[in-house]
Amino acid sequence: GGAGGLAMAPVVVMGVSGAGKTTVGSRLAAKLGWKFYDADDYHSPENKKKMADGIPLNDEDRIPWLCALHDILRRAESSRQDAILACSALKKTYRHILVSGASAIESNQTEQPEEKAALNILFVHLDGPIDIIAGRLEKRRGHFMPPELLKSQLDTLEPPRAPENFVTVSIEKSLPEIVLEIECAIF
Repeated sequence: GGAGGLAMAPVVVMGVSGAGKTTVGSRLAAKLGWKFYDADDYHSPENKKKMADGIPLNDEDRIPWLCALHDILRRAESSRQDAILACSALKKTYRHILVSGASAIESNQTEQPEEKAALNILFVHLDGPIDIIAGRLEKRRGHFMPPELLKSQLDTLEPPRAPENFVTVSIEKSLPEIVLEIECAIF
């Protein structure tokens, strides 16, 4: 693109815990010179405590968090900053909030003339065999996601499908291969 052009569509690297979202997202951002955000950093203290206690978050816990993440991506876009967000985004409704913000849930809203267009997010779904993911979680220490929660995450997962804007990448590949594959999808 030319100088002063629009930012590329924001990229959300999604998948269950242990799929490698943070590793892949931060590596991709470093390679492209984009800004990297980790959704886990934006959980409320209440959410973090629940997860640490092994209690899965419900939709009510997640909605304000997802709206905040949408606002971050929206701000990045309006300041023409390319952004990559690592976020589990397991359900279609969650992805819809990332794309459309609070308007995704306010179905009874009156039409506001200043209604902003939805973000054109590219979702990158890191997908792979459960044993690889479980193995990675077991090796992790000091992360607030106990391995028992993997099952609840897999039960929750609704893989993206058309017409959603997404690409699925296998985590069985090496990190450089994964990063390259996402780059090709972006450009």
